[in-house]
Amino acid sequence: MGLPRLDERFQHDIPTWLRDYLFGGNADAARSVLEAIAGSLVMQLASSQFSPRLLRTFTADRYVQTTLALFLATFTYALTVLRTVRTGEDERSGFVPQMSVTVALLLTLASVLGLVLFLSHLAREIRVETMMSSVHSAADRTIQRLLPHMEDAPHRDLAAQAHPDAPHRPPNDALTLTACTSGFLTSVDEEALLNAAVAADAILLIDRHPGSSLITGTPMGAAWPRTRERFTPETRARLTEAAAKAVTTGPERTDHQDIAFSLRQLTDIAAKALSPGVNDPTTAVHALSHSSALLCELTQRHLGPRLLLDNDQQVRVVLQRPNLEELLDLAVTQPMRYGAAEPAVLARIAMLLRELAWTSPPAHQPPVHSALTRLRATIDAQDFHPTERLRLTELTRLIGQELARQQAHGPTL
Repeated sequence: MGLPRLDERFQHDIPTWLRDYLFGGNADAARSVLEAIAGSLVMQLASSQFSPRLLRTFTADRYVQTTLALFLATFTYALTVLRTVRTGEDERSGFVPQMSVTVALLLTLASVLGLVLFLSHLAREIRVETMMSSVHSAADRTIQRLLPHMEDAPHRDLAAQAHPDAPHRPPNDALTLTACTSGFLTSVDEEALLNAAVAADAILLIDRHPGSSLITGTPMGAAWPRTRERFTPETRARLTEAAAKAVTTGPERTDHQDIAFSLRQLTDIAAKALSPGVNDPTTAVHALSHSSALLCELTQRHLGPRLLLDNDQQVRVVLQRPNLEELLDLAVTQPMRYGAAEPAVLARIAMLLRELAWTSPPAHQPPVHSALTRLRATIDAQDFHPTERLRLTELTRLIGQELARQQAHGPTL
Protein backbone atom coordinates (compact mmCIF):
# COMPACT_ATOMS: atom_id res chain seq x y z
CA MET A 1 0.00 0.00 0.00
CA GLY A 2 2.92 2.33 0.64
CA LEU A 3 4.81 1.80 -2.61
CA PRO A 4 2.06 3.19 -4.91
CA ARG A 5 2.00 6.31 -2.72
CA LEU A 6 5.73 6.77 -3.27
CA ASP A 7 5.13 6.15 -6.98
CA GLU A 8 2.53 8.92 -7.14
CA ARG A 9 4.67 11.36 -5.19
CA PHE A 10 7.91 10.87 -7.12
CA GLN A 11 6.62 9.85 -10.57
CA HIS A 12 7.91 13.08 -12.14
CA ASP A 13 11.26 12.98 -10.35
CA ILE A 14 12.44 9.52 -11.39
CA PRO A 15 15.80 9.75 -13.24
CA THR A 16 15.74 8.82 -16.92
CA TRP A 17 18.28 6.01 -16.51
CA LEU A 18 16.09 4.41 -13.81
CA ARG A 19 12.86 4.92 -15.75
CA ASP A 20 14.26 2.71 -18.53
CA TYR A 21 14.28 -0.24 -16.11
CA LEU A 22 10.73 0.33 -14.84
CA PHE A 23 7.44 -0.80 -16.29
CA GLY A 24 6.67 1.44 -19.27
CA GLY A 25 3.09 0.52 -20.25
CA ASN A 26 -0.06 2.55 -19.84
CA ALA A 27 -2.82 2.01 -17.29
CA ASP A 28 -4.56 -0.72 -19.31
CA ALA A 29 -1.29 -2.61 -19.72
CA ALA A 30 -0.53 -2.28 -16.00
CA ARG A 31 -3.96 -3.67 -15.11
CA SER A 32 -3.52 -6.56 -17.54
CA VAL A 33 -0.14 -7.44 -16.05
CA LEU A 34 -1.36 -7.31 -12.45
CA GLU A 35 -4.52 -9.27 -13.25
CA ALA A 36 -2.46 -11.92 -15.01
CA ILE A 37 -0.13 -12.22 -12.01
CA ALA A 38 -2.97 -12.51 -9.52
CA GLY A 39 -5.00 -14.86 -11.68
CA SER A 40 -2.17 -17.23 -12.52
CA LEU A 41 -1.17 -17.60 -8.88
CA VAL A 42 -4.76 -18.26 -7.84
CA MET A 43 -4.98 -21.02 -10.44
CA GLN A 44 -1.67 -22.47 -9.27
CA LEU A 45 -2.82 -22.59 -5.65
CA ALA A 46 -6.24 -23.98 -6.57
CA SER A 47 -4.79 -26.73 -8.74
CA SER A 48 -2.44 -28.08 -6.07
CA GLN A 49 -3.70 -31.61 -5.51
CA PHE A 50 -2.61 -32.38 -1.97
CA SER A 51 -4.29 -35.17 -0.07
CA PRO A 52 -4.92 -34.50 3.66
CA ARG A 53 -2.20 -36.95 4.64
CA LEU A 54 0.33 -35.29 2.34
CA LEU A 55 -0.57 -31.86 3.71
CA ARG A 56 -0.07 -33.18 7.23
CA THR A 57 3.29 -34.63 6.24
CA PHE A 58 4.54 -31.29 4.89
CA THR A 59 2.94 -29.00 7.48
CA ALA A 60 6.21 -28.58 9.39
CA ASP A 61 8.37 -28.25 6.26
CA ARG A 62 9.88 -24.74 6.31
CA TYR A 63 10.67 -24.89 2.61
CA VAL A 64 7.04 -25.53 1.73
CA GLN A 65 5.86 -22.83 4.12
CA THR A 66 8.24 -20.29 2.59
CA THR A 67 7.18 -21.10 -0.97
CA LEU A 68 3.47 -20.83 -0.21
CA ALA A 69 4.12 -17.58 1.67
CA LEU A 70 5.86 -16.16 -1.41
CA PHE A 71 2.91 -17.16 -3.63
CA LEU A 72 0.38 -15.59 -1.28
CA ALA A 73 2.48 -12.45 -0.82
CA THR A 74 2.79 -11.93 -4.59
CA PHE A 75 -0.93 -12.52 -5.09
CA THR A 76 -1.91 -10.10 -2.31
CA TYR A 77 0.59 -7.49 -3.48
CA ALA A 78 -0.69 -7.65 -7.08
CA LEU A 79 -4.28 -7.16 -5.98
CA THR A 80 -3.35 -4.28 -3.71
CA VAL A 81 -1.40 -2.43 -6.43
CA LEU A 82 -4.11 -3.15 -9.01
CA ARG A 83 -6.61 -0.98 -7.16
CA THR A 84 -4.30 2.05 -7.44
CA VAL A 85 -4.03 2.02 -11.27
CA ARG A 86 -6.15 4.78 -12.86
CA THR A 87 -6.88 5.41 -16.52
CA GLY A 88 -7.58 8.78 -18.06
CA GLU A 89 -11.30 8.01 -17.90
CA ASP A 90 -11.27 7.89 -14.11
CA GLU A 91 -12.49 10.90 -12.13
CA ARG A 92 -8.91 11.71 -11.22
CA SER A 93 -5.99 11.96 -13.61
CA GLY A 94 -4.48 8.78 -14.98
CA PHE A 95 -1.82 7.09 -12.86
CA VAL A 96 0.47 4.11 -13.52
CA PRO A 97 2.58 3.05 -10.48
CA GLN A 98 5.69 2.13 -12.44
CA MET A 99 7.82 1.10 -9.46
CA SER A 100 4.99 -0.90 -7.93
CA VAL A 101 4.26 -2.82 -11.15
CA THR A 102 7.98 -3.48 -11.58
CA VAL A 103 8.16 -4.93 -8.07
CA ALA A 104 5.16 -7.12 -8.94
CA LEU A 105 7.06 -8.46 -11.95
CA LEU A 106 10.10 -9.17 -9.78
CA LEU A 107 7.93 -10.99 -7.26
CA THR A 108 6.47 -13.04 -10.10
CA LEU A 109 9.93 -14.07 -11.27
CA ALA A 110 10.78 -15.02 -7.68
CA SER A 111 7.55 -17.06 -7.49
CA VAL A 112 8.38 -18.91 -10.70
CA LEU A 113 11.84 -19.74 -9.35
CA GLY A 114 10.29 -20.76 -6.04
CA LEU A 115 7.81 -23.00 -7.86
CA VAL A 116 10.57 -24.79 -9.76
CA LEU A 117 12.57 -25.35 -6.56
CA PHE A 118 9.41 -26.36 -4.72
CA LEU A 119 8.58 -29.03 -7.30
CA SER A 120 12.13 -30.36 -7.08
CA HIS A 121 11.89 -30.45 -3.30
CA LEU A 122 8.47 -32.10 -3.47
CA ALA A 123 9.75 -34.75 -5.87
CA ARG A 124 12.42 -35.69 -3.34
CA GLU A 125 10.09 -35.65 -0.36
CA ILE A 126 7.37 -37.86 -1.88
CA ARG A 127 9.79 -40.62 -2.91
CA VAL A 128 8.80 -43.74 -1.02
CA GLU A 129 12.32 -44.20 0.36
CA THR A 130 12.26 -40.67 1.81
CA MET A 131 8.84 -41.21 3.34
CA MET A 132 9.88 -44.51 4.94
CA SER A 133 13.00 -42.89 6.38
CA SER A 134 10.88 -40.08 7.82
CA VAL A 135 8.48 -42.58 9.37
CA HIS A 136 11.41 -44.53 10.82
CA SER A 137 12.95 -41.39 12.32
CA ALA A 138 9.64 -40.37 13.88
CA ALA A 139 9.24 -43.85 15.35
CA ASP A 140 12.73 -43.72 16.88
CA ARG A 141 11.86 -40.45 18.59
CA THR A 142 8.60 -41.86 19.93
CA ILE A 143 10.28 -45.02 21.24
CA GLN A 144 13.03 -43.06 22.98
CA ARG A 145 10.50 -40.71 24.53
CA LEU A 146 7.96 -43.27 25.75
CA LEU A 147 9.70 -46.60 26.34
CA PRO A 148 12.53 -46.96 28.87
CA HIS A 149 15.51 -49.06 27.84
CA MET A 150 15.94 -52.23 29.87
CA GLU A 151 19.44 -51.20 30.95
CA ASP A 152 18.98 -47.46 31.34
CA ALA A 153 15.53 -47.22 32.96
CA PRO A 154 15.33 -45.61 36.42
CA HIS A 155 14.85 -47.98 39.34
CA ARG A 156 11.31 -46.71 40.01
CA ASP A 157 10.26 -47.28 36.42
CA LEU A 158 11.75 -50.79 36.39
CA ALA A 159 9.87 -51.57 39.57
CA ALA A 160 6.65 -50.35 38.00
CA GLN A 161 7.05 -52.54 34.93
CA ALA A 162 7.73 -55.71 36.93
CA HIS A 163 5.48 -55.12 39.94
CA PRO A 164 4.32 -58.43 41.43
CA ASP A 165 0.85 -57.10 42.31
CA ALA A 166 0.06 -55.78 38.84
CA PRO A 167 -3.61 -56.56 38.09
CA HIS A 168 -4.21 -58.46 34.86
CA ARG A 169 -7.99 -57.92 34.65
CA PRO A 170 -10.63 -56.01 36.63
CA PRO A 171 -13.02 -57.78 39.01
CA ASN A 172 -16.51 -58.55 37.80
CA ASP A 173 -18.11 -55.75 39.80
CA ALA A 174 -15.64 -53.06 38.65
CA LEU A 175 -16.86 -49.63 37.59
CA THR A 176 -16.91 -49.38 33.80
CA LEU A 177 -15.20 -46.29 32.39
CA THR A 178 -16.64 -45.15 29.07
CA ALA A 179 -15.37 -42.82 26.35
CA CYS A 180 -17.00 -39.40 26.20
CA THR A 181 -15.95 -38.66 22.61
CA SER A 182 -15.45 -40.68 19.44
CA GLY A 183 -12.18 -40.78 17.55
CA PHE A 184 -8.70 -42.20 17.79
CA LEU A 185 -7.13 -42.24 21.22
CA THR A 186 -4.18 -39.87 20.83
CA SER A 187 -2.91 -39.34 24.38
CA VAL A 188 -3.50 -40.17 28.04
CA ASP A 189 -2.83 -37.78 30.91
CA GLU A 190 -0.99 -40.12 33.28
CA GLU A 191 -0.68 -37.62 36.13
CA ALA A 192 -4.42 -36.86 36.13
CA LEU A 193 -5.31 -40.55 36.23
CA LEU A 194 -2.83 -41.25 39.04
CA ASN A 195 -4.13 -38.36 41.12
CA ALA A 196 -7.73 -39.48 40.61
CA ALA A 197 -6.89 -43.06 41.60
CA VAL A 198 -5.04 -41.97 44.74
CA ALA A 199 -7.83 -39.58 45.76
CA ALA A 200 -10.43 -42.35 45.42
CA ASP A 201 -8.13 -45.07 46.85
CA ALA A 202 -8.81 -47.00 43.66
CA ILE A 203 -7.09 -48.86 40.86
CA LEU A 204 -7.71 -47.67 37.32
CA LEU A 205 -7.27 -49.74 34.18
CA ILE A 206 -7.32 -48.13 30.71
CA ASP A 207 -7.44 -51.12 28.37
CA ARG A 208 -7.35 -49.16 25.12
CA HIS A 209 -3.92 -47.99 24.05
CA PRO A 210 -3.10 -44.86 21.99
CA GLY A 211 -4.06 -45.51 18.39
CA SER A 212 -7.24 -47.38 19.29
CA SER A 213 -10.59 -46.22 17.96
CA LEU A 214 -12.97 -45.06 20.69
CA ILE A 215 -16.73 -44.66 20.35
CA THR A 216 -18.75 -42.45 22.65
CA GLY A 217 -20.41 -44.42 25.43
CA THR A 218 -18.42 -47.63 24.92
CA PRO A 219 -16.04 -49.09 27.56
CA MET A 220 -12.41 -47.97 27.55
CA GLY A 221 -11.40 -49.20 30.99
CA ALA A 222 -12.46 -49.98 34.54
CA ALA A 223 -11.95 -48.84 38.12
CA TRP A 224 -12.32 -50.68 41.41
CA PRO A 225 -11.54 -50.00 45.08
CA ARG A 226 -8.12 -50.99 46.36
CA THR A 227 -9.79 -52.26 49.54
CA ARG A 228 -13.01 -54.22 50.06
CA GLU A 229 -15.11 -51.07 50.43
CA ARG A 230 -17.42 -50.03 47.62
CA PHE A 231 -17.35 -46.70 45.81
CA THR A 232 -19.78 -44.04 46.90
CA PRO A 233 -21.91 -42.45 44.16
CA GLU A 234 -19.79 -39.30 44.40
CA THR A 235 -16.56 -41.27 44.00
CA ARG A 236 -17.94 -43.14 41.00
CA ALA A 237 -18.90 -39.86 39.37
CA ARG A 238 -15.49 -38.30 40.05
CA LEU A 239 -13.61 -41.30 38.67
CA THR A 240 -15.76 -41.45 35.56
CA GLU A 241 -15.28 -37.73 34.91
CA ALA A 242 -11.53 -37.81 35.60
CA ALA A 243 -10.96 -40.75 33.27
CA ALA A 244 -12.97 -39.12 30.49
CA LYS A 245 -10.99 -35.88 30.78
CA ALA A 246 -7.63 -37.67 30.92
CA VAL A 247 -8.19 -39.46 27.61
CA THR A 248 -7.83 -37.32 24.49
CA THR A 249 -9.20 -38.34 21.11
CA GLY A 250 -8.63 -36.94 17.65
CA PRO A 251 -9.75 -37.48 14.05
CA GLU A 252 -6.57 -39.38 13.11
CA ARG A 253 -3.74 -41.31 14.70
CA THR A 254 -0.54 -39.51 15.69
CA ASP A 255 2.84 -40.65 16.97
CA HIS A 256 2.59 -38.60 20.17
CA GLN A 257 1.98 -41.67 22.39
CA ASP A 258 1.18 -44.30 19.76
CA ILE A 259 4.20 -46.61 19.49
CA ALA A 260 2.46 -48.78 16.86
CA PHE A 261 1.62 -45.91 14.51
CA SER A 262 4.86 -45.96 12.53
CA LEU A 263 4.70 -49.75 12.10
CA ARG A 264 1.15 -49.30 10.83
CA GLN A 265 2.39 -46.79 8.24
CA LEU A 266 5.23 -49.05 7.10
CA THR A 267 2.87 -52.01 6.81
CA ASP A 268 0.47 -49.90 4.78
CA ILE A 269 3.31 -49.05 2.38
CA ALA A 270 4.21 -52.73 2.05
CA ALA A 271 0.59 -53.77 1.50
CA LYS A 272 0.08 -51.06 -1.11
CA ALA A 273 3.27 -52.10 -2.91
CA LEU A 274 2.05 -55.72 -3.03
CA SER A 275 -1.36 -54.85 -4.48
CA PRO A 276 -1.99 -56.19 -8.03
CA GLY A 277 -2.25 -52.65 -9.39
CA VAL A 278 1.22 -51.71 -8.12
CA ASN A 279 3.13 -55.01 -7.95
CA ASP A 280 6.30 -53.58 -6.40
CA PRO A 281 7.80 -56.23 -4.09
CA THR A 282 11.07 -54.29 -3.79
CA THR A 283 9.31 -51.47 -1.95
CA ALA A 284 7.61 -54.04 0.30
CA VAL A 285 11.00 -55.56 1.12
CA HIS A 286 12.38 -52.12 1.99
CA ALA A 287 9.38 -51.42 4.24
CA LEU A 288 9.92 -54.74 6.01
CA SER A 289 13.57 -53.77 6.56
CA HIS A 290 12.48 -50.60 8.37
CA SER A 291 9.92 -52.60 10.37
CA SER A 292 12.61 -55.09 11.36
CA ALA A 293 14.88 -52.33 12.64
CA LEU A 294 12.07 -50.87 14.74
CA LEU A 295 11.04 -54.25 16.13
CA CYS A 296 14.63 -55.07 17.09
CA GLU A 297 14.83 -51.75 18.91
CA LEU A 298 11.51 -52.42 20.64
CA THR A 299 12.75 -55.77 21.98
CA GLN A 300 15.29 -53.81 24.04
CA ARG A 301 12.52 -51.74 25.63
CA HIS A 302 9.88 -52.40 28.25
CA LEU A 303 6.74 -53.36 26.34
CA GLY A 304 3.29 -54.33 27.53
CA PRO A 305 1.19 -52.51 30.16
CA ARG A 306 2.56 -49.39 31.81
CA LEU A 307 2.04 -49.32 35.58
CA LEU A 308 1.81 -46.09 37.56
CA LEU A 309 2.68 -46.34 41.26
CA ASP A 310 1.79 -44.13 44.19
CA ASN A 311 4.27 -42.92 46.81
CA ASP A 312 3.97 -46.25 48.63
CA GLN A 313 4.95 -48.14 45.48
CA GLN A 314 1.45 -49.55 45.08
CA VAL A 315 -0.06 -50.00 41.62
CA ARG A 316 -2.71 -47.36 41.02
CA VAL A 317 -3.06 -47.11 37.24
CA VAL A 318 -2.60 -49.71 34.50
CA LEU A 319 -2.26 -48.35 30.97
CA GLN A 320 -2.51 -50.84 28.14
CA ARG A 321 0.28 -50.77 25.56
CA PRO A 322 1.04 -53.15 22.69
CA ASN A 323 3.30 -56.08 23.44
CA LEU A 324 5.78 -57.64 21.02
CA GLU A 325 3.24 -60.20 19.81
CA GLU A 326 0.84 -57.45 18.70
CA LEU A 327 3.58 -55.37 17.12
CA LEU A 328 5.08 -58.32 15.27
CA ASP A 329 1.65 -59.37 14.05
CA LEU A 330 1.08 -55.82 12.80
CA ALA A 331 4.39 -55.83 10.91
CA VAL A 332 4.26 -59.22 9.18
CA THR A 333 0.69 -60.53 8.89
CA GLN A 334 -0.50 -58.44 5.95
CA PRO A 335 2.80 -58.58 4.01
CA MET A 336 2.82 -62.35 4.54
CA ARG A 337 -0.74 -62.63 3.24
CA TYR A 338 -0.45 -60.29 0.25
CA GLY A 339 3.10 -61.35 -0.61
CA ALA A 340 2.59 -65.08 -0.13
CA ALA A 341 3.36 -65.79 -3.78
CA GLU A 342 6.51 -63.65 -3.84
CA PRO A 343 9.64 -65.48 -2.57
CA ALA A 344 11.54 -62.22 -2.02
CA VAL A 345 8.90 -60.95 0.40
CA LEU A 346 8.75 -64.23 2.33
CA ALA A 347 12.55 -64.31 2.46
CA ARG A 348 12.62 -60.82 3.96
CA ILE A 349 10.00 -61.81 6.54
CA ALA A 350 12.18 -64.80 7.40
CA MET A 351 15.18 -62.50 7.83
CA LEU A 352 13.07 -60.22 10.02
CA LEU A 353 12.28 -63.15 12.31
CA ARG A 354 15.91 -64.21 12.35
CA GLU A 355 17.00 -60.67 13.24
CA LEU A 356 14.49 -60.68 16.09
CA ALA A 357 15.83 -64.03 17.24
CA TRP A 358 19.32 -62.54 17.30
CA THR A 359 18.36 -59.56 19.43
CA SER A 360 15.38 -60.64 21.57
CA PRO A 361 15.59 -61.75 25.19
CA PRO A 362 14.03 -65.15 26.04
CA ALA A 363 10.74 -63.55 27.11
CA HIS A 364 10.13 -62.49 23.51
CA GLN A 365 10.67 -65.91 21.99
CA PRO A 366 7.01 -67.10 21.89
CA PRO A 367 5.83 -64.41 19.40
CA VAL A 368 8.77 -65.20 17.11
CA HIS A 369 8.01 -68.93 17.33
CA SER A 370 4.37 -68.25 16.47
CA ALA A 371 5.28 -66.09 13.47
CA LEU A 372 7.75 -68.73 12.30
CA THR A 373 5.01 -71.37 12.37
CA ARG A 374 2.76 -69.17 10.23
CA LEU A 375 5.61 -68.46 7.82
CA ARG A 376 6.33 -72.17 7.36
CA ALA A 377 2.65 -72.85 6.70
CA THR A 378 2.54 -70.04 4.13
CA ILE A 379 5.62 -71.39 2.33
CA ASP A 380 4.21 -74.94 2.29
CA ALA A 381 0.97 -73.70 0.72
CA GLN A 382 2.72 -72.08 -2.27
CA ASP A 383 3.70 -73.66 -5.57
CA PHE A 384 7.32 -72.50 -5.61
CA HIS A 385 10.17 -73.69 -7.76
CA PRO A 386 12.27 -76.27 -5.87
CA THR A 387 15.22 -73.87 -5.70
CA GLU A 388 13.07 -71.11 -4.17
CA ARG A 389 11.46 -73.53 -1.75
CA LEU A 390 14.86 -74.84 -0.67
CA ARG A 391 16.12 -71.32 0.00
CA LEU A 392 13.08 -70.39 2.08
CA THR A 393 13.18 -73.68 3.98
CA GLU A 394 16.82 -73.08 4.82
CA LEU A 395 16.01 -69.61 6.13
CA THR A 396 13.29 -70.96 8.41
CA ARG A 397 15.70 -73.64 9.65
CA LEU A 398 18.21 -70.95 10.58
CA ILE A 399 15.54 -69.08 12.52
CA GLY A 400 14.70 -72.18 14.53
CA GLN A 401 18.39 -72.79 15.11
CA GLU A 402 18.93 -69.24 16.34
CA LEU A 403 15.94 -69.44 18.68
CA ALA A 404 17.31 -72.67 20.16
CA ARG A 405 20.76 -71.10 20.57
CA GLN A 406 19.23 -68.06 22.22
CA GLN A 407 17.26 -70.24 24.62
CA ALA A 408 20.50 -71.86 25.70
CA HIS A 409 22.87 -68.88 25.76
CA GLY A 410 20.82 -65.67 25.58
CA PRO A 411 20.49 -63.07 22.78
CA THR A 412 23.47 -62.12 20.66
CA LEU A 413 23.08 -58.37 21.27
